[in-house]
Amino acid sequence: MRNKIAATAAAAVADIPDGSRIAVGGFGICGTPFELIRALLAAGTSQLHIVANNCGLENLGLGQLLQADRIRKVTCSYVGSNPDFARRILRGEIEIDPTPQGTLAERLRAAGSGLPAFYTPTGAGTNVATGGIPTLYRPDGSIAQVSSSKETRTFGGVECVLETALHCDYALVRAHRGDSAGNLVFRRTAQNFNPVCAMAATVAIAEVEHLVDVGTLDPDGIHLPGIFVDRIVQVVDHSKPIERVTVRTDGGPQNALHP
Repeated sequence: MRNKIAATAAAAVADIPDGSRIAVGGFGICGTPFELIRALLAAGTSQLHIVANNCGLENLGLGQLLQADRIRKVTCSYVGSNPDFARRILRGEIEIDPTPQGTLAERLRAAGSGLPAFYTPTGAGTNVATGGIPTLYRPDGSIAQVSSSKETRTFGGVECVLETALHCDYALVRAHRGDSAGNLVFRRTAQNFNPVCAMAATVAIAEVEHLVDVGTLDPDGIHLPGIFVDRIVQVVDHSKPIERVTVRTDGGPQNALHP
């Protein structure tokens, strides 16, 4: 059985070329592969097409690649809590491919499952199907490019939209536990996008909080088999930032973004 352990995060991402399409795991910033992202930032890799649920915060996760002008296109579900992402979109600095959240997950899963496309009712009767969604702006704020229309078909009286599989060159994911063969276990919300991101990639790279010996993980408890994972590196920094801190005071609940 091949040992897939990389010595460092830098070594794990060293061969990722400019212009790659990279699926990045995480939901909000939960389950985000922070160390692999920082290694990619340090490597200077640019002109990236990022596929992710969202694009991190202004100073955290994928937001760091944004600030360094390393991203040219993002396929995601929402802009979320990253004002820098919104500004760059409206200034025409980044092309965007907005995709409904469930559709995004299924497009990634389809890529990993060998399915070329699928039909879904999500987006039927909207601009998701008919096209016209702005995908690129000019610096003056005018629209330079819009999405194309998609094929639709009716099943049992329900109109559905044809969506294609979303193949990626690389994937960066984070798991709670993993072994040298690449078998991974995710913790709670981190299981949301990480497995399908890895499945969709030609080369999947995982950072794990706890690296264990092969045979330690319960086979029935493995969330992603090692067949989908090519490289694995142990996390050095175990800190876990919180995207939105919610505290209770006598005046009622208060919300604050993580600094």
